[in-house]
Amino acid sequence: MNRSSDGFYRAMDESTTLSGVSWGAIFAGAAAAAALSLILVLLGFGLGFSAVSPWANEGVSAKGLGISTIVWLAFTQIVASGLGGYIAGRLRVKWAYMHGDEVYFRDTAHGFLAWCVATLVTATLVAGSVSSLVGGGVQAGANLVGGAASAATQAVGTAAGNTQGDEYGYFVDSLFRDDRPVAVSDDAARGTVTRIFVRSLNRGELAAEDRTYLAQLVAQRTNLTQADAERRVDEVYARTQKAVADAKLAAQQAADTAAKVAAWTTLWMFVALLAGAFFASLAATFGGRRRDAVVYLETDTYVTAAPIR
Repeated sequence: MNRSSDGFYRAMDESTTLSGVSWGAIFAGAAAAAALSLILVLLGFGLGFSAVSPWANEGVSAKGLGISTIVWLAFTQIVASGLGGYIAGRLRVKWAYMHGDEVYFRDTAHGFLAWCVATLVTATLVAGSVSSLVGGGVQAGANLVGGAASAATQAVGTAAGNTQGDEYGYFVDSLFRDDRPVAVSDDAARGTVTRIFVRSLNRGELAAEDRTYLAQLVAQRTNLTQADAERRVDEVYARTQKAVADAKLAAQQAADTAAKVAAWTTLWMFVALLAGAFFASLAATFGGRRRDAVVYLETDTYVTAAPIR
């Protein structure tokens, strides 16, 4: 067996015993991708905050901010994943005596694995805060829809000076009702009216005895007849119902908009991640080819003897 054949069989033995995965190169590429992703995300946050203004008709719009966020996320994934894949492909070991298709597959796998590790690291560091923000927004929207009417009625009570601390104040007030209400202070009268309105709005209707009692209070303070006072009560109660319905509708629309924004953001994040995986694999194949194209230079060292004098 000559020296060339001996080297060939030794290389074949090494290629069958060594693993086809260069984890050192993969982790190096993943670290580079995760670090660059963090830098670009922070830069995107800075640019986004600088473009937003609390003043009306100034700064970027909500739609423009959403589009720019999606574009920046896709850019971040492409650039960071491409860099990580290229490093993983360039730093992996050189596979000798192997078919080109197998080398191409291994380079692609190295880029994809580098993207996977970087994505998992980024998700561990960032996804917790992002999910808490998204989940908090969705939960807030659900609570806003469920308690819109209650919040509106509480706002009515707050405007009238009621602290809403007495949950059973309505029933306590009913103990002292009379066909001809006694003269009380304006604050006391408004507190009684507020409690009646709050309970009626929560139930969805104004009871007949409450309507009559409210009309008596209004007539006592405005010198209106009982019939005119009842009409005024009906008008005010109808306007209050409309305000509560408008508040509930606005809350539902806001929750629906938030849900749509969350859905579209999630879908575009999915597309951006797929783009990152593709470019990581593509860059790894390019880096692997550059790695295999490296030519090792051999230099001979000559020792020159000093001349004899």
